[in-house]
Amino acid sequence: MRVDQFDFDLPDALIALRPASPRDSARLLVVRPDGPTELADAIVRDLADLLEPGDCLVFNDTKVIPAELSGVRIRGGVRAGVQFNLHKREAANLWRAFARGAKKLEINDRVLFSDQSDGGDGSELWATVQEKGEGGDVLLAFDLAGPELDQHIHAIGRIPLPPYIGTKRAADAQDLADYQTIYARDEGAVAAPTAGLHFTPELFARLDARGIERHFVTLHVGAGTFLPVKAEDTRDHRMHAEWGLITPETAAALTAAKARGGRIVAVGTTSFRLLESAAQADGSIAAFADETDIFVTPGVPIKAVDILMTNFHLPRSTLFMLVSAFCGLDCMRRAYAHAIDTGYRFYSYGDASLLFRAHDHD
Repeated sequence: MRVDQFDFDLPDALIALRPASPRDSARLLVVRPDGPTELADAIVRDLADLLEPGDCLVFNDTKVIPAELSGVRIRGGVRAGVQFNLHKREAANLWRAFARGAKKLEINDRVLFSDQSDGGDGSELWATVQEKGEGGDVLLAFDLAGPELDQHIHAIGRIPLPPYIGTKRAADAQDLADYQTIYARDEGAVAAPTAGLHFTPELFARLDARGIERHFVTLHVGAGTFLPVKAEDTRDHRMHAEWGLITPETAAALTAAKARGGRIVAVGTTSFRLLESAAQADGSIAAFADETDIFVTPGVPIKAVDILMTNFHLPRSTLFMLVSAFCGLDCMRRAYAHAIDTGYRFYSYGDASLLFRAHDHD
């Protein structure tokens, strides 16, 4: 399909720079492509009433690391400032990163990172540029490895806010809490699974009382989620691979729930993409521990997920293509037009939508 079919105009004022407080007070647009009412306005704390006992919410429990690093490239006696967004761990001491100022870098360059923040401990961390790829992608070999490297990254790095926020304001201490789900557990993401940011202990209690199950999977979200689609046709776009895990126990529980009539509710496109990567032709879900580069566009069959809770996405993005595959492109155009007309807040810190799968696309 042509990428421009997924374009729309979004007023800059609708890009959320801070989340709703409390988290579950965000607005929720309910989209039922096959229902008598296609679009309905709600709020996130209504979620328990919009689902049925026996439904299964599937959360991504990945934890965001402070993956934005500022450093100094040192070559001979010449220094130059460079910035990196770590996006994929390759080994105990190896990280792939997107470099700003990549033209300044050559293979075997040394880079010094240090903690210059107020109250910082002056930590230093050295790395060597081991490879250079396309689009500013580099492979950094750090002098430290494993937990020791992780500790230094935590001391030196910053939370990597999405560019549509980071270009408007600097990350601050509040983002350390705001840009992390309350159930984050497994470190490795460089971007938050943002649909999960809306959940609170109080909302979990309401869902429990309603008899709605909670299950957790892990997909370490990479910085590739923010990359624009530069191709003119969706067939020419290549997704960045991300590592995911569905345990055998979780796969069995979800498959059993579907067999008894429960619906699978993916919380976020990351959970959705992992579930669909592990889904079998009959809709059952297999255990999964691998990388996935699944790219869901209209025409790609949906095997396992019945309902998707997700935030509002960028125009021409792979995520807007995904929701269009789930509900139908025309339906999502109407939903986004309604959201814009009624002032929903967009993107990572914005409001949410609850999408019911279309069985007869318009």
